[in-house]
Amino acid sequence: MLSLYDVSVPALVRGLSNLSRQLEIGAAHARETGMDPAELVQARLAPDMLTLAGQVQRASDTAKFGAARLSQGEAPSFPDEETTLDELQARIAGTIAYLRSVPAERIVGGEDREIRFRAGQRELHFVARDYVRGFMLPNFYFHLTVAYGLLRHKGVPLGKLDYLGGQQA
Repeated sequence: MLSLYDVSVPALVRGLSNLSRQLEIGAAHARETGMDPAELVQARLAPDMLTLAGQVQRASDTAKFGAARLSQGEAPSFPDEETTLDELQARIAGTIAYLRSVPAERIVGGEDREIRFRAGQRELHFVARDYVRGFMLPNFYFHLTVAYGLLRHKGVPLGKLDYLGGQQA
C-alpha cells in the first residue's frame, strides 16, 4: 500500500529533477543558438503570468512547503532572487536536498493530519491526504507544466519524455 510519503516526496523530487534537466537542455540550446539565457529566465506566456524564474520558484516553494506541512517540519527559506539559469538550478538542488532530508516516518500515517496555511488573503484548511491530492500536487504540476511550456515556446527542443523523465521499473 502506498503511504502519504510515497505519493508526495518522491513525486516532488522526480518533478524537480526533470525540471532541472529541462533547464540544462535550455542552457545548451541558448549556447548553441546564441540566445541570451536571460531570455529564457524572463520568458512568460502572458503579461499577467509569472516568468520562467517565477514558475521554478513556485514549484520549489510548493515542494518544500508541502513536505514541511506534511512532516510538521520547517522548510528552508529561499528568497525569490534568481535571475540566471544557474541560480534556478541551485534553487532546485537546494529544494531536492531538503526533500531528501525529510524522514518518511514524519509523514507516514499522517493522512488525517490537519494542514492549515495562508495563501494570499485566504486561510486554507485541509486534511493531509486531501491537501496532497487536491492542492499540493496539482499546484506543483501546474508550475512544472508552465515552465516546460515556456521553454518550448522559446524553441528549446524538449519532448514529452523530458517532462516525464526516465521511467523507473
